[in-house]
Amino acid sequence: MLLDESLGMLLLRVILFYFVILTSMRLMGKREIGALSVFDLVVSVMIAEVSAMSLESPDMPIMRGIVITALLVCLQILVSWLTLKSVTLRYLIDGKPTMLIANGKIRDDEMRRTRYSMSDLMTQLREKDVASVNDVEFAILETTGKLSVFPKAEKRPVTPEDLGLKVTRTGLPLPLIVDGVVMDGNLEKIGQTRFWLKNELQQYGHSEFKKIFYCSIDNQGELFIDLKE
Repeated sequence: MLLDESLGMLLLRVILFYFVILTSMRLMGKREIGALSVFDLVVSVMIAEVSAMSLESPDMPIMRGIVITALLVCLQILVSWLTLKSVTLRYLIDGKPTMLIANGKIRDDEMRRTRYSMSDLMTQLREKDVASVNDVEFAILETTGKLSVFPKAEKRPVTPEDLGLKVTRTGLPLPLIVDGVVMDGNLEKIGQTRFWLKNELQQYGHSEFKKIFYCSIDNQGELFIDLKE
């Protein structure tokens, strides 16, 4: 009986802290792991530690872990707001981007200062599909650790603008059917009805909405249809 109560309490703690951490991450903003600042990363690690301690220590009150997590989130939001207002504070916490290649020349002093090796540089250039340093005009090491690369003019891919060509502006496809369910709101956006959609599908040999896994329409009015297996 005692074992059942312990398992029940552990389950309750897990569910509770799942939603606490989920809410905390949402409040802290939408940033991928690679885009986290040092301060964001520290707060995330501390929240993970507090959560682990709360789950592993039955004697630790649940509210204590929740209060600590809430304080860390408030601190993160406060510091984020302050860094928006103060450039000095932003540089102090996040640091500054570092120019590793300028005008086609590697800046040895900046490489040494940031303890960034040529192996690191070549690895990140290859990740950007750049094979040679000679093809790079500028390379900037961002505060997140990612490398922004700007190829030399003669090494950039040719664009329609370079050729003087006019191109049609691309828009995002609009889902009309998802897993057999018609998106009536999206039909309204394009000024159409289910009757119109059914007629369009019949031209492709499909008559039932429920048999379609995904259907979308692009800005050219073309339908993409994927059937359920």
